Amino acid sequence: MLRILFNEPQRDAEGTLAQTFRLMDQFVAILSDKMKEGNVRVQQLRKYEIWTLGLRSSLDELEQSHYASLKFQHKIKAASVKQMTDEERIQYNRYIYFDKNAFIRVFSLLDKLGTLLNELLDMRTERIKPHFSYFTVLRNMREKRAHPELTWKLNDVKEKYKEPMTRLRNRRNTEIHYMNSEMQDDLIQSSRMYGGEAKLENLSEQSADLTQGLYLAMESLLLTFQYACKIMRSKQR
Repeated sequence: MLRILFNEPQRDAEGTLAQTFRLMDQFVAILSDKMKEGNVRVQQLRKYEIWTLGLRSSLDELEQSHYASLKFQHKIKAASVKQMTDEERIQYNRYIYFDKNAFIRVFSLLDKLGTLLNELLDMRTERIKPHFSYFTVLRNMREKRAHPELTWKLNDVKEKYKEPMTRLRNRRNTEIHYMNSEMQDDLIQSSRMYGGEAKLENLSEQSADLTQGLYLAMESLLLTFQYACKIMRSKQR
């Protein structure tokens, strides 16, 4: 969809992205077959189907926003906003839009995944925390030693991307609760430079963190739906 902005053809999913989409589609197909059989839990299965299709769309939207943010980031060469040409400032504003869109979507997707995991695995995390996140569900799974075949794999992925996810979470919290995230560095630098020209935030590092966030989301979804397909196939009517 967004590749049209760069006069490029539509994306052909490859690698982990394609594999994740296939597993999500498999899970939906399994649910559909069970509903056609007249499964007594048809309403619950239908809910899983809708949640899975929503997650599939969220992953697609995240990947596209990530791609667009990187394309615009690579067009920015100036060291500060003041040094930018008018055209470069347009590219910078586009980068900010898609970068912000993407890092917020990382956490939105994960929270949707947490909702699915919580109900699919009967974790009842809402008894611990009414408004829970994916990471709260994962912690609940660890503490209960539930579904170890999935839990520890998901936990390994979380730990692998811990540092970039912490930075992304800080940017997300700043954006949602305090100020525009791209202005935070301006505020920090202005307090240090006493009116000097503030340099741009490190865009390449921000983009690298965003890429790691996308990888965490894909890998977590892939592991979840591998497991979900397995347990759903094994469940009786």
